[in-house]
Amino acid sequence: MEIALLLSKEHTTLPLAEVEAVLECEGINYHIKEEGEGLLILDIPHETPDIMMKVIKRLSFTHEAFQILLQNDEDKLISEMEKYPWKDIVKSDYAVRVKKMDKKSQFNTSKLEWEMGSIINEATPGVKVNLEDPSIFIRTILKDGKVIVGQRIGKISKKHFFNLKPHKRPFFYPGSMSPKLARCMVNLTRIKKGQTLLDPFCGTGGILIEAGIVGARVIGTDIDYKMVKGTKENLEHCGISDYEVFREDARKLELPSKVDAIVTDPPYGISASTGGEKSEDLYQQSMRSLQGLLKDDGRMCLATPHYLDLDEVLEGTKFKIIEQHHIKMHKSLTRVISVLTIS
Repeated sequence: MEIALLLSKEHTTLPLAEVEAVLECEGINYHIKEEGEGLLILDIPHETPDIMMKVIKRLSFTHEAFQILLQNDEDKLISEMEKYPWKDIVKSDYAVRVKKMDKKSQFNTSKLEWEMGSIINEATPGVKVNLEDPSIFIRTILKDGKVIVGQRIGKISKKHFFNLKPHKRPFFYPGSMSPKLARCMVNLTRIKKGQTLLDPFCGTGGILIEAGIVGARVIGTDIDYKMVKGTKENLEHCGISDYEVFREDARKLELPSKVDAIVTDPPYGISASTGGEKSEDLYQQSMRSLQGLLKDDGRMCLATPHYLDLDEVLEGTKFKIIEQHHIKMHKSLTRVISVLTIS
């Protein structure tokens, strides 16, 4: 089965890294057939659209996924459309949507949608077009003189990430991470449903919310009582019930058992949120504490400012950096997303 994914162009490396992490987490074998800006084509043997839906529901830096039905040069599209057995695919109301991914295509998208719809109508008498909420969504991609036509399997909900923006939650504090990036960081750890994830600097609980939504049991700590109380309020608001949140210093944190993943966005600079400690010192002391809380096969995903030397911070610990992504926030700050393992 060939699956195409429309990836977000917000970042150059995170979308692909997230897809690969979730596929691995769900135990799905795959082969990358094509990778380009905004488009990823995978060959996934023996899998079904239902199984792929589990993957799609977890992703944040992907827009939609569709099963490829046909692909060819643009000038062969109409003849291929006319030969395709549409009656085997389109059995109820449908819509056709065309997306240009570059400026090379000579097609007018609206005209092409109408022409493709006419071909499908002729092949499937009695089936109606439904542009609002179709049962079958036919996606067509025009890119590099090629055309890909597929049936959409699933679409990532923008509404979820919009509704859970930090300022829309009951408890808000400036500097909170976006839910989209929080979900991606959770996914990069390969956390599975039912496993335990820790955020030792939980802040307003954004990372814990996204981990809880994908089915993880979540543990959060913060040195600030206000954050602990606010995190609990936000978790309850989002329907997350399998959690434990309490006040503790990450440098002294102890748990009854090790966790499967750690995802966190520690505070930067000197402030009340760092207990008056410099970031470098706080990070170094925390890493020494946290290395004993992560299972040997677990992963940690950490957000840090670019000016922090993470190699220096991790010196003397068992943590090893296996993956890094850089996100430019503004002129003076780049956020580095690092995935660590225990070596």
